[in-house]
Amino acid sequence: MSSNQAPSVAGEIPNIASPEFWHQKQEWVKTMRLRFSRRPEFPDTHGIVDDEGMLNQEYFQPPKDALPQTERKWGDEEKRKLLEGIERYGIGHFREISDSLLPDWSGNDLRMKTIRVIGRQNLQLYKDWKGDSEAVQREYERNKDIGLQHGTWKGGALVYDDDGHVLKAIEASNRVNPP
Repeated sequence: MSSNQAPSVAGEIPNIASPEFWHQKQEWVKTMRLRFSRRPEFPDTHGIVDDEGMLNQEYFQPPKDALPQTERKWGDEEKRKLLEGIERYGIGHFREISDSLLPDWSGNDLRMKTIRVIGRQNLQLYKDWKGDSEAVQREYERNKDIGLQHGTWKGGALVYDDDGHVLKAIEASNRVNPP
């Protein structure tokens, strides 16, 4: 096997149960690491792998002088502040909510938390929507009902389907009872 060749010959089905297959694969991986991970023009890359092509685990550790991340916990108080921010600023204004109410949480963190609290993966139709905690809970229940009806309630959030049935159900629900 040449150093550029994968561990199996084209058209041949490899026997992945064979120890020889895994040995050849490991040797190929080491060769590729040495060829592409160590770049002469980038001295910082020289520590990624050792001379045999094995990963240097210490290279991937945070620097010894790196500041430790402060552990954040999402609890009832944070949820209350997020709901206050949704009522004050509206969905989609996560940077403002972060700046004024939850500075330890990024706008993206708050977007992800809002997906859980409102129960919908795609927040586009909620852009600028404002509602108190009761309105948010009603939207959550509405989204959950639609998701359960269509088999698209995944991980605590309504996800869209490829056929557009979920979007049609949302639009029909919004016509009857706008958010």
